[in-house]
Amino acid sequence: MDALTQKSELTRTAIVGAAIDVAAGEGLEAITLQAVADRIGLSKSGVFSRVGSREALQMAVIEEFGRRFLADVFVPSMQLPKGLPRLDEIVRRWVLRTRDVEAQTGCIFSAGAFELDDREGPLRDFLLAEVTRWRAALRRTVQQAVEAGHFRRDTDADQLVGEIYCLMLGMIHDTRFLREPKAAERTQSSWQRLRQTYLS
Repeated sequence: MDALTQKSELTRTAIVGAAIDVAAGEGLEAITLQAVADRIGLSKSGVFSRVGSREALQMAVIEEFGRRFLADVFVPSMQLPKGLPRLDEIVRRWVLRTRDVEAQTGCIFSAGAFELDDREGPLRDFLLAEVTRWRAALRRTVQQAVEAGHFRRDTDADQLVGEIYCLMLGMIHDTRFLREPKAAERTQSSWQRLRQTYLS
């Protein structure tokens, strides 16, 4: 990679990072080329030349948030054996990330879902695809726990994925809105009780 290309990539990274900050504080719809340009000291045309339209920038934010989330939660968990050890690690890391990251900046996946739930269009479709992809990976992990004999054979993977999501959305609410300092501890305890109901 030559120096010019590297500089362009670094600038694009800074643009997307600034846009994530805007989305975390004010929502995806608050992202504009001008708002991001002002944050990093570029011209609006300079932002456009590197990311394209406002909608393309919003999509880049969703994609980058998803990449960071997977890097923190899912990828390290793949080092553990398939089944319940891996699922436990995913939930543990998800709780920690929610406590240490989303508690301060908000969750773009969950906040974006509320923001875009009744709006049709490419941005909603893109966010839906990212969330669906993550849920599918979580579902596969649950199924592996069934195949390994850790969970009962009649376990409904979709039901359990939905229940895990409910725990995490509740934690985001309690952490950010109620400012409950024990939200992470309580969520982890709730997971321990929930998983017991599915054990073989």
